[in-house]
Amino acid sequence: MSNLPHGVQITAEVTPEFAEILTPEALELVAKLSRAFDARRQQLLSARTERARKLDVGERPDFLKETEAIRSAEWQIAPLPRALACRRIEITGPVDRKMVINALNSGADAYMSDFEDSNTPNWFNQISGQQNLKDAIRRTIVLEQGAKTYRLNEKTATLLVRPRGWHLDEKHVLVDGKRISGGIFDFALYLHHNAKELLARGAGPYFYLPKLESHLEARLWNDIFLMAQEHVGIPRGSIKATVLIETILAAFEMDEILYELREHSAGLNAGRWDYIFSCIKKFRRDGDFCLANRATVTMTAPFMRAYALLLLKTCHRRGAPAIGGMSALIPIKNDPEANEKAMAGVRSDKARDATDGYDGGWVAHPGLVDLAMAEFKKVLGDRPNQIEKKRPDVVVNAADLLDFKPETPITEAGLRMNINVGIHYLGSWLAGNGCVPIHNLMEDAATAEISRSQVWQWIRSSKGKLEDGRKVTAELVRALITEEAEKVKAIVAGPTVTYDRAALIFEQMSTSEDFAEFLTLPLYEEI
Repeated sequence: MSNLPHGVQITAEVTPEFAEILTPEALELVAKLSRAFDARRQQLLSARTERARKLDVGERPDFLKETEAIRSAEWQIAPLPRALACRRIEITGPVDRKMVINALNSGADAYMSDFEDSNTPNWFNQISGQQNLKDAIRRTIVLEQGAKTYRLNEKTATLLVRPRGWHLDEKHVLVDGKRISGGIFDFALYLHHNAKELLARGAGPYFYLPKLESHLEARLWNDIFLMAQEHVGIPRGSIKATVLIETILAAFEMDEILYELREHSAGLNAGRWDYIFSCIKKFRRDGDFCLANRATVTMTAPFMRAYALLLLKTCHRRGAPAIGGMSALIPIKNDPEANEKAMAGVRSDKARDATDGYDGGWVAHPGLVDLAMAEFKKVLGDRPNQIEKKRPDVVVNAADLLDFKPETPITEAGLRMNINVGIHYLGSWLAGNGCVPIHNLMEDAATAEISRSQVWQWIRSSKGKLEDGRKVTAELVRALITEEAEKVKAIVAGPTVTYDRAALIFEQMSTSEDFAEFLTLPLYEEI
């Protein structure tokens, strides 16, 4: 491209189709936001590192004294637009063309289109994903696949977009010689091309914000929203964003996060899988910390229950929607008994959320929308939400959020499952697919993070022992990696070279002394 804005470089191929997304005007916004805010992003990432260092030596999080006035004051977020008032079931998934069409047609109230955890952020996926969303908003999206044609129904879900988290760069675009924020890149391209079109169609530019660890990180997004809205010429407050509470530190700052975004807030979501990963990661150096097999760490575990109820109470006090997290269960073909068990699990998950007072919840598969929707309709009836349910009975303190149970059982089968899922997912991710059904569960980067972080922590915790008394060691893990890698390669279709690489990466990440902050950081350098 010869007409790039001053100081902008693109180091990847720009096809004629991609040039329609990477216009000089769109890149001007990318550069403007990057120059204005990337230094703050870097400072906040450094603050994360410093906070992690303090946790490593025994500090424990608590509610902030300096923001007590915000928590005790009575205030509410700005009124919700009509398009976001009813979000009983939201479907999530990556930004490939077929998924975009099927998700918008699924019957869900909303679709969170994902540039982050369920997406491998290679250059093709990021830019073609922007094309797919642009076409979908204008209702021109069509996919011819064999004898089948996919196109949008008359009625479609409300679209929300999840850009990448603050920790992820976009390595293919440089501003003034430096990599830019992947989140700013995803956000700016989408806003530039679609904000006015969305508003003209009765919706708006709606987002999900991932991986926040503090209200200061929310403030950064809010300041970006203010500058971006002025730049593209849309009214202040047009952008609405739901924050995923998927880190243990953010759980202590939910009021403050809503407050920082109050002009642009669309509530909070209980992002359970990343939340579990965050707990393991933040207390990884605590030899007494130990969570049991991943399958036993459910939303009814003490620390998860406390977090879910506090999120609900916090949101409704502030007039904000509370959206429940993802059940990883998916429909199982050719096994009616196993399928019914899975569907019962989904029904129970959504029934609990709806009865507690949540306004909606997530599913990962179109086949689950009606089943999950029924559980919310049983409680809500014709109401779009139940924000009026304030839950004054809920009292959650710091000790409740830090009550990490269950600690047992840890079994060889559970250890093998973590290893198997980790290798299978990493291999698929390297091959370009970040959303993978494995053993009848929908796995994304968050669930893979639990798998590898648990193995790392079991090796180091004094409580990391199998039911039969064996200590989980690096030697045991290496032996099981060899066996599980062969099982994975026996069932996957196509070339297995990425799975060999995945096995090596999983071994390095789970047995090395250093703990990689996110598995996607070293992986990104390989794609």
